[in-house]
Amino acid sequence: MEVTAEVLAEQARLAEADSGARPWRSWGPYLSERAWGTVREDYSEHGTAWDYFPHDHARSRAYRWNDDGMAGICDDRQTFCFALALWNGVDPILKERMFGLGGDGGNHGEDVKEYWWYEESTPTHSAMRWRYHYPQAPFPYDRLVAVNALRRRDEPEYELVDTGVFAEDRFWVVTVEYAKASPTDMCVLVTVANRGPEAASLHVLPSLWFRNTWSWGLPGRDAVPRLAADGTNRLVGDHWVLGSLVLEGDGSPVPLLCDNESNARRLWGLAGGSRYAKDGINDHVVQGAATVNPARTGTKGALHYVLDVPARSSATIRLRLSVAGAPGGRSQVAPALDLGADHDAVFAARRAEADEFFGALTPAGASADEAAVLRQAIAGLMWGKQFYHFDVRQWLDGDPGSPTPPPGRRHGRNSAWRHMTNFDVISMPDPWEYPWFAAWDLAFHCVTLARVDPAFAKQQLLLLLREWYMHPNGQIPAYEWAFGDVNPPVHAWAALRVFEIDGGRDVDFLARAMHKLLLNFTWWVNRKDVTGNNVFEGGFLGLDNVGPFDRSAALPVAGVLEQSDGTGWMAMYALNLLDMALTLAVDQPAYEDIATKFFEHFAYIASAAYEQGLWDADDAFFYDVLRLPDGSRVPLKVRSVVGLLPLAATASLSSLMINRLPELSQRLRWFMHNRPEYGLVVGTRRRAGDGRQQRLLAMVAPEQLVRMLSRMFDETEFLSPFGLRTLSRQHLDKPFTVSLGGQEFTVGYEPAESTSGLFGGNSNWRGPIWLPTNYLLIGALREFAAFFGTELLVEYPTGSGTRLPLSEIADDLSRRLIGLFTRDRNGRRPIYGACELFQTHPDWRELISFPEYFHGDNGAGLGAWHQTGWTALVVDLILTTRRSDGGRPATDPETGHVS
Repeated sequence: MEVTAEVLAEQARLAEADSGARPWRSWGPYLSERAWGTVREDYSEHGTAWDYFPHDHARSRAYRWNDDGMAGICDDRQTFCFALALWNGVDPILKERMFGLGGDGGNHGEDVKEYWWYEESTPTHSAMRWRYHYPQAPFPYDRLVAVNALRRRDEPEYELVDTGVFAEDRFWVVTVEYAKASPTDMCVLVTVANRGPEAASLHVLPSLWFRNTWSWGLPGRDAVPRLAADGTNRLVGDHWVLGSLVLEGDGSPVPLLCDNESNARRLWGLAGGSRYAKDGINDHVVQGAATVNPARTGTKGALHYVLDVPARSSATIRLRLSVAGAPGGRSQVAPALDLGADHDAVFAARRAEADEFFGALTPAGASADEAAVLRQAIAGLMWGKQFYHFDVRQWLDGDPGSPTPPPGRRHGRNSAWRHMTNFDVISMPDPWEYPWFAAWDLAFHCVTLARVDPAFAKQQLLLLLREWYMHPNGQIPAYEWAFGDVNPPVHAWAALRVFEIDGGRDVDFLARAMHKLLLNFTWWVNRKDVTGNNVFEGGFLGLDNVGPFDRSAALPVAGVLEQSDGTGWMAMYALNLLDMALTLAVDQPAYEDIATKFFEHFAYIASAAYEQGLWDADDAFFYDVLRLPDGSRVPLKVRSVVGLLPLAATASLSSLMINRLPELSQRLRWFMHNRPEYGLVVGTRRRAGDGRQQRLLAMVAPEQLVRMLSRMFDETEFLSPFGLRTLSRQHLDKPFTVSLGGQEFTVGYEPAESTSGLFGGNSNWRGPIWLPTNYLLIGALREFAAFFGTELLVEYPTGSGTRLPLSEIADDLSRRLIGLFTRDRNGRRPIYGACELFQTHPDWRELISFPEYFHGDNGAGLGAWHQTGWTALVVDLILTTRRSDGGRPATDPETGHVS
């Protein structure tokens, strides 16, 4: 963040939160957009999470682990939940949560079928804004299911916009805005705008409830909190941890109360349970049923507003949610909450402070459009912070008050992770499609998080290394569907980036991270180098469909798949730990011999890639190699990001650093003299501008680097107008095919959604553009540029005749990626493709989504639509590029060439 003359209000709040003076982060948007269809809620025998807890159950069934809702907030223990419910008067159910389809029904994977945006959030959530477009016609639940079920993998998904429900602007724009008066005093403003040509009515139900912690038969955890109506416009709750909680609204709503407990009769045909179950408010509003408690008490409540809004007009509701008394305090009437002048003043102040905060963050060279992208990307990243509760042992064994889970679960999904107990706020990849943490996604999130909240970024990285997350054997948990899957080892890289962004001062953080990462590195060496030859396997490694077959499944023939990306990741990991050790050794000599160890380990890994045949000298590319039992090798000559990732394993050592560490200096001299065979990867030297010697550590020597980059910058291969493709476009006309075990396996270029069923077909690393791999390769170019300076010029794009230093190429690639989100010369955002509603309609065109990945040729957004997590790396690209180029114009989006 750029330093200003005075401390900004949001910076002061962050400082108070970091010091423990005031808990400004204690309330936030930590309520997930989806908890149904998740592993945590799945107690089936065969792991069919979407069938076991479908969307149709969500309104009637109490969640075991954590709750969900629209525009929701909660405290950092999810004691209470607050969210919005809506009803347009014609839908079969209240709109309490977003609807979408799973992999079997949604054609291209878990996919939400609604439109909402995260428009604003400061790091302490002192100011937040959420927006949703709600059709006035009946929501087409059945049609979305039926049409998508009929579509093939080579057909596009059938989306809500395709149904015509937004025709003639017959929809509601619903905005929920939050402003904190204190850490536990939240002002809320709900605005509903009727965009249609006729007057319409909308039911708005701001809802408050307590997460169900009492129904599971756990000893000492059966106390039930109380929520009750107080007059006509207030709900007052009492909880033994939180204290007294008040929700108050203006106007004259009708309070409705029920219990946050399952409707056993509707779900399972069982008698008993609460007369006023979780779906009581839904049934009362939609059907007029007597399913809300006439005594006006329960554990779930709503203030029911019916707003009659003229055509193209709007209405607002003011609310305030506040802690009114400490736990165990005397029972007394809570004072009325100020919904007038003070409410206005809080909103005015927080809005102005948010403008100040983002104004200080945004580089002077950024355009207004880039500033909007930056601000909305950070909003999405902040709203992606979710409360995550999961005790794997309890989940495997079952609760005393629930049916005993099938015995097969004890040996099934995540059964080797019984030590895991999660009860934290975590940065999630996406609040709907991926409402669970993913280890390598999180590492990328933290790079951008460090730009606005470095303390939270560091806490997140350390969290996954704690003993209740990391496996005792040293493995970092991957993600909820399979903690034992193998994600790329980017944690050390992220820790270094966060350390640098934060000013390079917090050596305690670096040391804490390194201690645990040493265990993880050892796990990799012991578990993922089967033959002990310093080349690595790993399987999935995050790249679902990039190879000819599923790399996480059993191989089609006997043998070992030695992976270029796995080996590149591990070479990079060794360099990251070397960098950490060098930093720490300056003041703590005990780290010096660790630095020596990782210098040598890098040399062994990088050299092994050549010795074991991963490098193809004719093609100037790294490939995966299938090593058969007889010792023969089958190179899998797919030109993909798998072969580019070894470029990320690069760093340089300066004579200044080496001379400050005499033991390291002596060992390096010995190693270079007695092990000359490693000279290719550690032998390149040059004298920097300051006269000091530099040594390049890289998996590729200068000549190989230039040859690899000629492929990477070739517009017929990897280079697109919007960044680097994952797969060479040459595979469009020349698919790679290999015969193994009597079967043929083929990889062809696919610029958009996957037509392959690998990994369920729910993602595509073949042709599309992905922010995280682009970001890593841009970082590698900057590392090489720092070493070579302007002495190394590379043709860019290949065949253009233009030769540029690598620093300028890195800037241009960054601008291409930024250009995915910003308007081009025709006023269109590439991410929205050919959808005219998103491109031209004034209610839609300024709203920016952050998709999971992008079409390899035209940049259209694909995959999870709110995966701001790693796509928020665009923030770091804007900050880095605009500060280095003085605000130069972006690459021509039509030609893709440097302007």
